[in-house]
Amino acid sequence: MPISRRHFLCGSLALPAFAAKKVVEAPPNILLLVADDLPSWMVGAYGNKEVKTLNLNRLGQMGTHFLNHFTPVPAAAPGFATLMTGRTPMQVGDAGAISAADITIEKVLATAGYACHTVEPEGAPALIDQAKDGAPFFLTVRYSALELPYGNIPSKYLDLYGTEKFENYSVELAAANARSGKELLSNRVANLRKVAAAISMMDDNVGALTTRISQKQLLDRTLVVFTATCGALLGRHGLWAAGDASEPVNMYDESVAVPMLWCWPGRVPAQEVRMEPVSTYDLLPTLCDLVSAAVPSRNLCGRSYLPLATGRHLPKKQPWRDTVFGQYRNTAMARTQRYKLVLRDDGKGASELYDLPADPAERANQADNEQYISVKTTLTGELAQWKQKYAK
Repeated sequence: MPISRRHFLCGSLALPAFAAKKVVEAPPNILLLVADDLPSWMVGAYGNKEVKTLNLNRLGQMGTHFLNHFTPVPAAAPGFATLMTGRTPMQVGDAGAISAADITIEKVLATAGYACHTVEPEGAPALIDQAKDGAPFFLTVRYSALELPYGNIPSKYLDLYGTEKFENYSVELAAANARSGKELLSNRVANLRKVAAAISMMDDNVGALTTRISQKQLLDRTLVVFTATCGALLGRHGLWAAGDASEPVNMYDESVAVPMLWCWPGRVPAQEVRMEPVSTYDLLPTLCDLVSAAVPSRNLCGRSYLPLATGRHLPKKQPWRDTVFGQYRNTAMARTQRYKLVLRDDGKGASELYDLPADPAERANQADNEQYISVKTTLTGELAQWKQKYAK
């Protein structure tokens, strides 16, 4: 029998039950839920009011969400590769193929005694049912329904948005450099309804899986992580898809800002919001830290954010970094909480610099503004150093 949203929201995952759980010492199960082409701004936990993501919102309420979480590459395949290997976009390549020689999260956790699987949503319930006491699982669920052209979406989800006008979304003409997905801009409301329906369908599956874990009495020993490989513009800036929506590639926040939700009763603080800038290349060292496994001895740039996710203080002499980086094709990015620098062809092409608190929509390019010369110089240097150090 299908699990309803109400079952998840009002059943065994109620907040008081989470708070009452005791801390356990056994290695936790890890349920990693990964969507393609899902930007943070389309999730209710990040402020969206039109799209119905009740189960994801609940995960955010009962756990910790990272407000400034970014992918270093705005494309699904290389985004997934950086997530699973911790390697930089330069190291995995634009195609994002994971080779047999790559040391993935699955390989690390398998060595630590985990039963590891990567499946489509329909294959996840059976694997949860097979969970055994004392044998933790690492289950990665991929959601690709948000990829063009949005697959087969049941009418019950489309009907949720039959009259939604998305009036809070800006209406813009197609950008002059629009490339992938530009045909969807001509009827953006109808296509936004499809996207929203696909997201709500995914959200229901998230609810069904977490309810399944509850029914198996695995809540107190299961960490649920929800994230995405890349975002999507969905009409903003006159573009539709992610980085490849434009030529040259774009690094707008709609493309690179992706959700990161952590939920684990008794271990991850409820209703917590972290502001520190973190990246998908930080997940592998974080999970290594979680299970006390050695980080692969490769040239990795990520750092464990487990203290941030579990509400612990960082050592005073080891504060969290200010900047995350990205690279895709000829375009590179340095992103802090306040500024974003985008360079093309190592600075020889068109550059962008945004003062984000004053210009969150990234409209006013300050790259040639002399008042920002020191910011541009500093971030250019940091970006060049990152690219050189983690090229191989």
